[in-house]
Amino acid sequence: MSKSDSNLVIRLLPIAVGGLAGTLLLINRLLTVSLTDSQARSDALGIIEGAVLLLVGVLWQQIQPRSPDTVALIGNSGFELAPELPDSVKTELAWASHLLLTNTVTRSLVVYYDGKTLMRRGVLGKNETVKPGAIIQRVLKNQKPVYLVNLNLYPGKVEFDYLPENTQGIICQPIGDKGVLILGANAPRSYTKQDENWIAGIGDKLADTCKILNFTNQS
Repeated sequence: MSKSDSNLVIRLLPIAVGGLAGTLLLINRLLTVSLTDSQARSDALGIIEGAVLLLVGVLWQQIQPRSPDTVALIGNSGFELAPELPDSVKTELAWASHLLLTNTVTRSLVVYYDGKTLMRRGVLGKNETVKPGAIIQRVLKNQKPVYLVNLNLYPGKVEFDYLPENTQGIICQPIGDKGVLILGANAPRSYTKQDENWIAGIGDKLADTCKILNFTNQS
């Protein structure tokens, strides 16, 4: 059973128990020929308890958030690093990507820096090369992250053709003033504020690591 299914069962449990209790009380009352005072009091308490359970169940349906529905991202899993990278940068990228893939909802990630795709890891998209579209250019210009909570709602999602085509949510985190860390999730609205803060910290760490790179001046 998935996590979302488990949460649904828990939310529906008070309604089911309250409804069952009320039904049994009604059947018991109909089958009772002679009703005593003590039984009447017990029935009244049972009705109150059943009503409270039903009310709790209805409130839980409204208050408890549903876990976002996840999808299986389309693509093959892989780990690609630009071969010309120094070993120290490769190690740092491998470490950072492992942390993100194992501790957040990230299922696909790409590192773009100084005009080059340095790394792709997780579920890989069809295109190997990042071609910065309007969103990535805005991140580079403003030096502020962009979180697309539900990618299906954004017409600009076509620029992310280097991620799996059914990616549900994306965070574009700047890496200094030359790069972007692009994270793809398999569920919409799945990154928490704590995740965003942690991703920002990793982005700052990668910015320091990538300062030794200088691709734009290479012939």
